[in-house]
Amino acid sequence: MIPIRRPLGRLDDGTPVELVELSAGALTARVTTWGASLVALEVPDRDGRPGDVVLGFDSLKGYLGDHPYLGSTVGRVANRIANARFELDGVEHRLAANNGPHSLHGGVAGFDKRLWSLETREVDGVPEARFSRTSPDGEEGFPGTLEVEVVYRLALDALTIDYRATTDRPTLVNLTNHAYFNLSAGLAPTILDHRVMFESDAYTPADATLIPTGAIVPSAGTPFDFRTPRAVGDRIDEVGGNPPGYDHNQVLRPIETTGEPRLAATVVDPISGRRLELSTTEPGVQFYTGNFLDGSIVGKGGRRLERHAGFCLEPQVFPDAIHHPGFPSAILRPGEIYRHISIYRFGIDRAE
Repeated sequence: MIPIRRPLGRLDDGTPVELVELSAGALTARVTTWGASLVALEVPDRDGRPGDVVLGFDSLKGYLGDHPYLGSTVGRVANRIANARFELDGVEHRLAANNGPHSLHGGVAGFDKRLWSLETREVDGVPEARFSRTSPDGEEGFPGTLEVEVVYRLALDALTIDYRATTDRPTLVNLTNHAYFNLSAGLAPTILDHRVMFESDAYTPADATLIPTGAIVPSAGTPFDFRTPRAVGDRIDEVGGNPPGYDHNQVLRPIETTGEPRLAATVVDPISGRRLELSTTEPGVQFYTGNFLDGSIVGKGGRRLERHAGFCLEPQVFPDAIHHPGFPSAILRPGEIYRHISIYRFGIDRAE
């Protein structure tokens, strides 16, 4: 089905912001040019009733305001860089600090707070929205001019997000999507009863400011052990943090076929029966349980977003990778192509 484009609103300077709707079978996704953000994803439950499974806002105003990356494309580097600085090829680069002393999700005005160009088309019956922008040399302190492209494709049972980037100078790149999912589509106020499984045997522990220690630790016997399905809330009180909850990187089992997405996580909502299977090319997934939501944000339908109202699965290179030689690299050099593919596949879990 051909994508449908419509106006969403205007920026303060009058620049128009667009919304594009992709439909395939029973799935519908809506994405905006502001932040290349996923604003809605309608998925049927076990009885065939559609429901929006991502948190967000009813209008552009919410996305333009201060919010915790609801549905955003985040970059140039997702997650945290310690002390908002790094050294590359002997040169130190200082970044915008926007998470205490650290840089988070690209800085004060990362990719989530930028207007993207949009092209739409249908390829072999698959609707596609292609977002692009040029991140200039020095933006938020990062070196190099980066050409970035994020493509959303919707099939009958899956949303694919395909990221590409090239640079004219050595730089860092780690792009991801920051959608908050609640597979009950609002029937449950939190995701604590969602059952989660990761294709992972280890995680990267972090300090009190959520910067990794550099260790890769087996998850067996810890609250981070999701090798078999269990409810998010089962051991969440043991995780610690202020506020408490998961905000940690799961280390995925190695890819057997280079460049091909492999299953990373499975999440099932017992109320609706919806099942989400995430496949990705990335080495890790940041599992975040909406710990910093506190009811101050009013989302769709006037609903206040309380703690644990949604969960994020953020495929990525490990957080603060530039400072840990044992982690996969986030460095991109001229002549190379950054490529990241993540597939969000939906189905019904009949056993629930």
